Amino acid sequence: MSVAEPRRIVLFRHAKADWPQVTDHERPLAERGRTDAAVAGRKLVDSGIPFDLALCSTATRTRETWKLAVHEFPHRPKTVYEERIYEASPGELIALLNETPDDAQNVVLIGHNPGVQGLADVLAGSADGDARERLGERGFPAAAFAVLSFEGSWKALEPGVATLADYWAPSG
Repeated sequence: MSVAEPRRIVLFRHAKADWPQVTDHERPLAERGRTDAAVAGRKLVDSGIPFDLALCSTATRTRETWKLAVHEFPHRPKTVYEERIYEASPGELIALLNETPDDAQNVVLIGHNPGVQGLADVLAGSADGDARERLGERGFPAAAFAVLSFEGSWKALEPGVATLADYWAPSG
């Protein structure tokens, strides 16, 4: 693969979590979250993006979201569970993405707000169609995802270099 080919990053927020008496890191998905995670998985399949790598927070709700979403995929990408995604700032997420091997063209990052939405805002120097307006209207609710594209190596990923190509959020 040439580094001149566009790369895609999908920033995927975990689905709706429940609030049982456990630590924040151990919160599971709520019933609605389980449903929305599977719907989001089907929407990701519909995007036609062949994912090479998934970077998933170690929090229970993100792992459960990814397990339900990837179940919809015809091919499961390599998945790395990464502690640094939990409570990460946009800058910390960029630093993590800068470590991605250049043989990975399409990456999905399953994480948390405010980091995921902040990262979408920071990376997107431009947008296709009405993607930015839809993101601005909806924010980044549980189970939403943003598709960003950029050219160059992962080490060159920095604020403003990507295009917000698409955005999806569950209804409700």
